[in-house]
Amino acid sequence: MFSWSGRAQSPRGLEPCLSRTLCLLLLFLVPARGVTPSPEACRVSHSENDTFVVCYQPAQFPSHLPANTSYLSVEFSNLTQLPAGALQGTPQLRELHLSTNRLEKLSAGLLLPAPQLRLMDLTRNALTRLPPGLFRASAALDTLVLKENLLEVLEAAWLQGLEALQYLDLSGNLLRALPPGLLVNVTALRTLDLRENQLETLPPDLLSGPVCLERLHLEGNRLRALGDRLLAPQPGLRVLFLGDNGLAAVAAGAFRGLRQLDMLDLSNNSLSSVPEGLWASLGKPTWDMRDGFDLSGNPWLCDENLGDLYRWLLTNEDKMFFPNDTRCAGPEAARGRTLLAAARAR
Repeated sequence: MFSWSGRAQSPRGLEPCLSRTLCLLLLFLVPARGVTPSPEACRVSHSENDTFVVCYQPAQFPSHLPANTSYLSVEFSNLTQLPAGALQGTPQLRELHLSTNRLEKLSAGLLLPAPQLRLMDLTRNALTRLPPGLFRASAALDTLVLKENLLEVLEAAWLQGLEALQYLDLSGNLLRALPPGLLVNVTALRTLDLRENQLETLPPDLLSGPVCLERLHLEGNRLRALGDRLLAPQPGLRVLFLGDNGLAAVAAGAFRGLRQLDMLDLSNNSLSSVPEGLWASLGKPTWDMRDGFDLSGNPWLCDENLGDLYRWLLTNEDKMFFPNDTRCAGPEAARGRTLLAAARAR
């Protein structure tokens, strides 16, 4: 199984890591030169107790799968729907990869024959909704990827049954708002990825369900303000991406209690000032923020109102990303000066 977690190398984004298993599978994805693929274009590999089935650009969904199939990949095709009972007879299935198809809908009973499923990847399809009850037999599922579909809304009922879910990727959809209580039953969640949507606001209780969230990706949305209630339920949060929004206001208590934060990205927003006390629990001396922070690309107004930020910067400057791109937009006498230089000149 490959991992969708891993430590980010910069605040600009997080790329999933491919594990040894997937790398080995890629060795037999493409048919040998001169060989005409079968109608289903599938390769089957057996181990002592498992069968791996990989279909690349298949004409149809594979039928009569071996009963001990543990890994099934049907990707890069024109499939718009799956046949009834597509997974029938696969009780040992643990990974299901359906990315880069044209799936428009899924049946509510699709996953019932696969109660051991741990990973489901639906990247780059045409889903506009999920059927309620899809995951009612998916108590083992820990990774769900819905990246780059056509989801405009979400409903809490769609996620019922996902008590073991640790990684949820909803990035690259068309989401404008999220309903209250969306994650109330998704208590094991560690990574939530909502980047590159059209979110303008977030429900204050969005993170009240998970008890151990570590990574939150909100970059590339249209958020204008960050209140003091959103992050409060997650004192163990380690990575927070808020770049490339329209943030113009951050509440003084927005980061209160985040005493384990390792990375903070506030780049490319509309911040000209921040309230005193915002940084109290971040960085030295309470926590080292070992992976750094990014405040670049904001129109900072370098006056006396930034005194609290100046002090914090001087304490944590060794963790600052892109200091030369973090500059004052005003007042006129300070325009173009780096924020760090302004802090040192006080």
